[in-house]
Amino acid sequence: MLMAHPAVLKDLIAQYEALTLLGAEESTPQARQRLADISYTLCVATGTKDVDMALIAARHRLSGARPEDDSLLQAAASAEPVSGV
Repeated sequence: MLMAHPAVLKDLIAQYEALTLLGAEESTPQARQRLADISYTLCVATGTKDVDMALIAARHRLSGARPEDDSLLQAAASAEPVSGV
């Protein structure tokens, strides 16, 4: 299975949360369709069949989501200036 890039997942989550917060389920047909499209895309991107499971899977794949994920530490370490001239 292809895995979506974390930046894509982060954007999809943000769009889903914004549409949900704005009440897209009870809004215009265009807003409902956009929410349905984002939900479907999240499911496809995470290999799930339910939007709630898709959100959990997407969040799990983001940097720093797992205790053993040290990607944030590695990024911070590479940003530090190297001394020892």
